[in-house]
Amino acid sequence: MVAPSVSRRQMFGFGGATAVALMLGTGAWETQSAFAAPPLKGDPFTLGVASGDPTSDGFVLWTRLAPDPFAQDGLGGMPATRVRVQYEVALDELFRRVVRRGSVLASPELAHSVHPEVHGLAPDRTYWFRFKAGSSISPVGRTRTTPAPSASPRELKFAFASCQAWQDGYFTAYHHMAQEDLDLVVHLGDYLYEYGVGTNKRGVVTDPRFHTETLDLARYRLQYGLYKSEAPLREAHAAFPWIMTFDDHEVENNWADETSENDEDPAGFLLRRAAAFQALYEHAPLRRAQLPKGPDVQMYRRLPYGRLADFTMLDTRQYRDDQACGDGSSADCAERFDKHRTLLGPRQRAWVLAGFSRSPARWQILGNQAPMGQTDQDPGPGTTVWTDPWDGYVAERNRLLAHADNRGVRNLVVITGDRHQNYAWDLKRDYSDPESRTVGSEFVGTSITSGGDGADMTAQGRTFLAANPHMKFFNSQRGYVRVTVEPDRWTSDYRVLPFVTKPDAPISTRASVVVEDGLPGVQV
Repeated sequence: MVAPSVSRRQMFGFGGATAVALMLGTGAWETQSAFAAPPLKGDPFTLGVASGDPTSDGFVLWTRLAPDPFAQDGLGGMPATRVRVQYEVALDELFRRVVRRGSVLASPELAHSVHPEVHGLAPDRTYWFRFKAGSSISPVGRTRTTPAPSASPRELKFAFASCQAWQDGYFTAYHHMAQEDLDLVVHLGDYLYEYGVGTNKRGVVTDPRFHTETLDLARYRLQYGLYKSEAPLREAHAAFPWIMTFDDHEVENNWADETSENDEDPAGFLLRRAAAFQALYEHAPLRRAQLPKGPDVQMYRRLPYGRLADFTMLDTRQYRDDQACGDGSSADCAERFDKHRTLLGPRQRAWVLAGFSRSPARWQILGNQAPMGQTDQDPGPGTTVWTDPWDGYVAERNRLLAHADNRGVRNLVVITGDRHQNYAWDLKRDYSDPESRTVGSEFVGTSITSGGDGADMTAQGRTFLAANPHMKFFNSQRGYVRVTVEPDRWTSDYRVLPFVTKPDAPISTRASVVVEDGLPGVQV
């Protein structure tokens, strides 16, 4: 642990100069200094454009100037100077009716990424946006504001996705997602994987810099550049506003607060975590509130969609106790029932529970990283579970679900990634009690590519269905989940691909699973 006499801010040198550079890129501070773009060699918008965290009057925009994302100096082929970036927001794709213009400074301290926040727009409306640096103009992005807080929209359409290991397959799912009729996209983590990339779907990656595990800022930037080289990912970012969080692989597999999976020195691991969080911010449409401060970042947040739904985005990594019983899988781990163990941390847990009481929304959506429902791997009388997800933190899961039940939450629906499989199941107030009430529903979404092609049904899937009576659907193909939320019904369409190890896979809906208003639990 870091010595209490030394603050994290002091340890990581998050001082005035760096803070100024970061804030200039958000548009929080404007400056009249010129900082005109020098002549750039090539297209500075190779990583695309994006928008995120929509509200009823605006959103955050994102791009990163990087004519060469794989440049040796780690600056993406940009000079080590600040560059002014202009942006426009319009009511039409041809930008004949521009409603907002502004500029921000892209600084080398933040890899020339910018995150201008736009406010004062009309609610529940589609907008188009673009950037300009020097004589270069970016691709056009499309985004949307959410309904007014007092509005009662008739529907919300979104998709959620997770887990996109570059080496495991083509990002074809994102091409299909970009063609959907959606209001927004939720990404639940594992946007990238920290592992070295050698032999992969395209043959051998010859640049040796990609062969090593991702440990420092320069290497994380390279990894993001590799992932964003996928055109379908850029296409989906440009099509809709995204709400994003992280899971473990953005830093390191199965990390827990200040504990590394590999028993790394805590101070060294916090340096790695700080680098990972900065690189994530540099490559994601995140707001000023999500600026990392060394190894700390505020990622849990709530985004309303009128009075129809609230998105409550969780952070199940940064505040958790270390995994019980040495991580992994266990049939007799008593530690996982310890009432003092936490996955959310006290402050986040109190914030989540308070939200259940205060929200006027008909549907409470928890954006969650690892499955909340019990995943028993033993179809017999025993119970064998993994201890990294909520099964390793049983008392806190029971407390959260009981609180939602006691407070009369009308419709609790959890959306989850991590598992590289599709599940639809009931959330029980206490899984150790066969007569326990169903208090909510959970939809676990598969991976974009992680795990390779997958299959409709597997031996593990048959085991899960036999061991978990609350599980109503299983599938192990790749894809994403498309959701339609109406006042009286939630519908999850499991959109799957037959393969990802070859390009151009078609997509189909494997199953549609419903939750009825006021009736907890899933209906297949």
